[in-house]
Amino acid sequence: MRTAFGTEFDIRDGYLNTPAIGVPPVQAADEVAATVGRWGRAEVLPSDFEEAVTVSRQGFADLIGVPADRVAIGAAVSQLLGAVAAGLPEGAKVLVAAGEFTSVTFPFAARPGVTVTEVPPAELPDAVAGHDLVAVSVVQSADGAVLDLDALRAASEAANVPVVLDATQAAGWLPLRLDWADWVVAAGYKWLLAPRGTAWLAVHPRALERGVPVGAGWYAGEDPWQSLYGLPLRLAAGTRRYDLSPVWFAQVGAAAVLPYLASLDLSAVQAHCVKLAGALRAGLGLPEGNSAIVSFDADADRLRQAGVVASARAGKARVGFHLYNTEADVERVLHAVGR
Repeated sequence: MRTAFGTEFDIRDGYLNTPAIGVPPVQAADEVAATVGRWGRAEVLPSDFEEAVTVSRQGFADLIGVPADRVAIGAAVSQLLGAVAAGLPEGAKVLVAAGEFTSVTFPFAARPGVTVTEVPPAELPDAVAGHDLVAVSVVQSADGAVLDLDALRAASEAANVPVVLDATQAAGWLPLRLDWADWVVAAGYKWLLAPRGTAWLAVHPRALERGVPVGAGWYAGEDPWQSLYGLPLRLAAGTRRYDLSPVWFAQVGAAAVLPYLASLDLSAVQAHCVKLAGALRAGLGLPEGNSAIVSFDADADRLRQAGVVASARAGKARVGFHLYNTEADVERVLHAVGR
């Protein structure tokens, strides 16, 4: 058991796999378990989960710096970005980062008549002009490279090109103010420490009519509980038209943890995470960096045998440092690779 940033985590030494799956606070895991228990005793109703959806929606909004009424809920990044891709005109040109996580690129590449062009992440701001959309992660999944948000914003505004940002590998450890972007999406099960089955899409008012709610169902109605049966189509007037029916127990977990994350001094969280990642980089002889994620040459299976839980990504081992990690985790990695 570790205490970090005012809460407890039931986590083992050497767990550095947050970029793949985060570990919830004990309180959040207990809340999900208790709700599942009530379900097993036939003590819950569908309407009982409405508060969790509202709380998690607000928590995500606070973490990325937008009003809650801009935020739609879903279960996965690609699922939500399908609504953005569906709204693109025939012949649209989409700019993405080379090596980008495919949940960002595939929804656009799968759209007939749309051209998707890859450029190295560092060159992306300079390549914005001439495209109809930019879609990119704030922090790259494979190696933790942090996007120059200021440069991208300046380039997109100068060229009048809308922007999709995926904050999945950033929200929760990196202070964010993304109210300028047209769309911001993130999955909850990594740095946001929520169960898998939670994702959110923030839609800027100027982009509200540009998407197509291809996944619309009863929960996208102006009043979901009055949208259960029959036509005509009666979608919510605002961003909730993009809502997908909530994964109930996942939303309970998100509601238990997102307000906690939003209450933290995220500059202090960032400093903690980057300091540990920097210590590992120094120990491995790697250049300095500004990310909580470190990618390096090592066998992830060998690391696991030494008690380090990491991922294999893009031919390298990948680790990430979050709230609950300590210098002992850095030392464990260095020992595992013989440093």
